[in-house]
Amino acid sequence: MIQEEYIEFQKQRELGDIISDTFAFMRSQFKPFFGTFFKIVGPFLLVMVIALGLYLYYVGNQFNLMLTNDAPNLDNLVLIFGLAIFYFISLVLVYTVSQSTVLHYIKSYTKESGKIDFLTIRKDVYASLPSFIGMGFLVAISLGIAVLFCCLPAVYLWVPLSLAFSIMVFAKKDVMDAYSDSFSLVKDYWWITFATLFVMAIIVGVASWAFGIPATIYTYAKMGILSGETDAEALSNSFKDPVYILLNIVSSIAQFMLNIISLVAGALVYFNLNERKNFTGTFERIQNLGNTPEN
Repeated sequence: MIQEEYIEFQKQRELGDIISDTFAFMRSQFKPFFGTFFKIVGPFLLVMVIALGLYLYYVGNQFNLMLTNDAPNLDNLVLIFGLAIFYFISLVLVYTVSQSTVLHYIKSYTKESGKIDFLTIRKDVYASLPSFIGMGFLVAISLGIAVLFCCLPAVYLWVPLSLAFSIMVFAKKDVMDAYSDSFSLVKDYWWITFATLFVMAIIVGVASWAFGIPATIYTYAKMGILSGETDAEALSNSFKDPVYILLNIVSSIAQFMLNIISLVAGALVYFNLNERKNFTGTFERIQNLGNTPEN
């Protein structure tokens, strides 16, 4: 059954339309979207949360030992290093699977005019995982090299490369073709694309920052900073406090979930540019006019 509020992705949009349609899509697809999302991403997210919790606890424990004992605990340092690697790998995987799930959900949504096929989405997500990881490293290396020269080249590269993942999914391109095509896609539209992505980044960034406030306030309060009387013992115990760890985990999950907004907006940006240059959606609508079933 077609959704009552179907969001047409394959059409031209202005900046305000992209922002409003991003939230309209999230609102209209809330139940099926997040149902699909957590079925696929949930196990990876759980592993990330466990890794983060262990990392925060043992880092806090080591910090406590450093304040009460001059000699560092070598076993603890090795364990923390291993947990840091474990957390980094889990973080990369959960963000990769998340991005792939969002884009393949939108692909199924647009292909069937509002319907979704969970089995196909899950199969495509797992099948595309190596490509997404490869593209992620390629983008990270490119931006890293650009940052070494100056921030401006990094900003310039960020705009087209943020759309490379959408090109892989919706245009069915391999990693290298999607990488090169991203520059062609934003040609003549770099500034408006930058403005759209920048506005969405501000919205998501402010919301993410707000979710981090409770953990900061709790830490300051426990350490006595807010009252102007710092407690050394409280300082040594605050970083392994279960409430502190829980608040940081909640903050990380919230920031992770807010990233979905940027992914949906990025897909709308891709379709907007693709429609302006290739008129793909217009041609499909014209072709479908003759395929309308007779009453």
